[in-house]
Amino acid sequence: MAVVPIWPNIAMHTATTLRTVLLGLLASIVVSLPLAMLIASSRTVSAAIYPLLVLTQSVPKVALAPILLVALGANEFSRVIITFLVAFFPLVVSSVAGLLATPPELIELGRSCRANRVQELLRIRLPYALPFVFGGLRVAAALCVVGAVVAEFVGADTGLGYLIQTSMAFFRTPVAFGAVVILAIMGIALFQLVEVTERLLVPWSSNLEKNSNEEN
Repeated sequence: MAVVPIWPNIAMHTATTLRTVLLGLLASIVVSLPLAMLIASSRTVSAAIYPLLVLTQSVPKVALAPILLVALGANEFSRVIITFLVAFFPLVVSSVAGLLATPPELIELGRSCRANRVQELLRIRLPYALPFVFGGLRVAAALCVVGAVVAEFVGADTGLGYLIQTSMAFFRTPVAFGAVVILAIMGIALFQLVEVTERLLVPWSSNLEKNSNEEN
């Protein structure tokens, strides 16, 4: 109930964090899908890019965030970059796994129809990989909330991460706890939104998941 008297302030911070989360998630999708197709299309490219991706994930984002904020400035762009760095890797890995998991029979069928490499990638591998892509997207959506809060902890003057930090500095624990609850709700809502979108766009994925569970 401690958050009720200051709900306009809470709403403002929530809107700021949600904007950073959505922009970070959008950046993850825009970068990860082409990157995954590039990795899946060539073993040479995969061998060159994968170590760099693993390197980006080996560096703790909490340690990297202050450096990025100094380099890029304490603004929305740097917070979106930090959110993107936290979230994009699972999406890339899942998408590559889906693209490479296409049954050889489908690949042979496409080649027998004289499909070139781009057509094979876009018309055969990508549709088959969509359930994998959405699996990575669910993880990325939850991680975007974490990334946005990390960025706001380090350098922001608004947002739920900033609100938690300033509230704890003045021992306003109920406000900080309320912000944490809102962040949890935000993560769950984004996860469910991705799941609903998957059911609408890729309805066969639920059947694949059901068959997989029955086999196990």
